[in-house]
Amino acid sequence: MAQINAILVPVDGSENSDRAVKHALGLVAAGPAAELHLLNVQPSFGGAISTFVGRDQIDSYRREEGNKCLASAVALAKAASVPAKVHIGVGRQGEVVRDYAKKLGADLVVMGTRGHTGLGGVLLGSVAQDVIAHSHVPVTLVK
Repeated sequence: MAQINAILVPVDGSENSDRAVKHALGLVAAGPAAELHLLNVQPSFGGAISTFVGRDQIDSYRREEGNKCLASAVALAKAASVPAKVHIGVGRQGEVVRDYAKKLGADLVVMGTRGHTGLGGVLLGSVAQDVIAHSHVPVTLVK
């Protein structure tokens, strides 16, 4: 296996993303990865919300929600004695993951999937499909 300098794992606090974190931790333990980055992507709010809610409140809310979503992934990394760098992004998942992968020099994105395929995946707007469509590095999906 080629040397992987960094792995980016988008997480949302679900069992599916925890499985992806465990897979990434296995890669780090096996030696091919040097850094583990955990990313939670918060949605952007429309102009109507920002008209009534201050920027500081929105930023605080995103940090709080992002940290909640990152908590189980951070705990898994800590239990495995693997240092993980945490990030909270804002926007469309695929685009944010692509931008962070580039910014961080990630060679691989590892993410969980809920297993929606075919017509169900198309109708539901799969986050995994969005990430794959925008990513310029390999994406490993963990079911």
